[in-house]
Amino acid sequence: MKREVKVPSVGESITSGVIVTWLKQNGESVKEGENLFELETDKAVLEVPSPAAGALEILVEEGTEVAIGQTVAMLDSEAAGQPAAAPASEAPAPVVPSEPVPAATAAVEKVEEPPVVEEKKEVAPPPAPSPPPAPAPAAAAPPVAGERRTERVPMSAIRRRTAERLVKARQTAAYLTTFNEIDMEKVIGIRKQYKADFEKEHGIRIGFMSFFVKACCLALKDYPGVNAMVEGDDIVYNHFYDIGVAISIEQGLVVPIIRHADTLSFAEIEAGIADLAKRAQEKRILPAELMGGTFTITNGGVFGSLLSTPIPAYPQSAILGMHTIKKRPVVVNDQITIRPMMYVALSYDHRVIDGREAIGFLIRIKEYIESPDKLLLEL
Repeated sequence: MKREVKVPSVGESITSGVIVTWLKQNGESVKEGENLFELETDKAVLEVPSPAAGALEILVEEGTEVAIGQTVAMLDSEAAGQPAAAPASEAPAPVVPSEPVPAATAAVEKVEEPPVVEEKKEVAPPPAPSPPPAPAPAAAAPPVAGERRTERVPMSAIRRRTAERLVKARQTAAYLTTFNEIDMEKVIGIRKQYKADFEKEHGIRIGFMSFFVKACCLALKDYPGVNAMVEGDDIVYNHFYDIGVAISIEQGLVVPIIRHADTLSFAEIEAGIADLAKRAQEKRILPAELMGGTFTITNGGVFGSLLSTPIPAYPQSAILGMHTIKKRPVVVNDQITIRPMMYVALSYDHRVIDGREAIGFLIRIKEYIESPDKLLLEL
């Protein structure tokens, strides 16, 4: 009995994908639930499990774009467990019966030279002088060190979709970026003091991102335009807080969403981020988990970025950029001292957000991070 393997539905807005890699060989026996192939959509890369057990018959090659619901393979339950047929390239060559070879061609014939007949010798004219030998061709020049070469690689579906959104964002919105800097000393102190207890209690490490997610939720309530978006001639104000956290994977950038982040504890935020990041790297995140955010945070600091101007995830109106922490001399209470400082950037759509709101939002973030007791008490 044969059963079709079809491309599963992975989200309402997803209509197609690309089969990146077959994880099983043609003819191989697979079990129900074993991953068969990697499907790359414009949202994520997913591993698709086998719907049943059987011998796999692959119908679609790697790198092919397929539609949702399309049959890409067959599973033969009767042939399961039988050894796979050898590939065509390894099949033995057919035996062709030999034919008798004519004797004339079976061996090289001995050619007898005719007898030499002596004739009257005539004095031959002296040979003409031979032309001078042609100059030897110049040796090929050795390859130049650092010779330039190119390589053409198809853009992944995720990267294509990201590029389309960024271009659309640039074409339809008026983006500006405003900056500020934050003294991270108190947050770093809290993390050091409660690191072991927090991990023992909740089974997860406490990071910087949960502080910024909490700070953003509180600041967004004070500046609702930063949590809004444009639809036609209307501005839609979102009174819920679905915060996207940008994560870099091999195929590009994905932004999983922490739903109702304002209602979550620090531990729940940290656990949610860790789970989403792990499943994104393992290609197990669902496209629905990447859709519908109202505001995004990106942390270029993990790669060493000191300053950047991130672009909001269209159709969102704003994005917060975190950066690497550097010890710098700053003035505190009229004294020069060394503090761990972080630059932060807010890129925003000027159609929705004025400079006063953008600056006020960043100042509020600065206040919450520099005074985390207010953040913890949600004051």
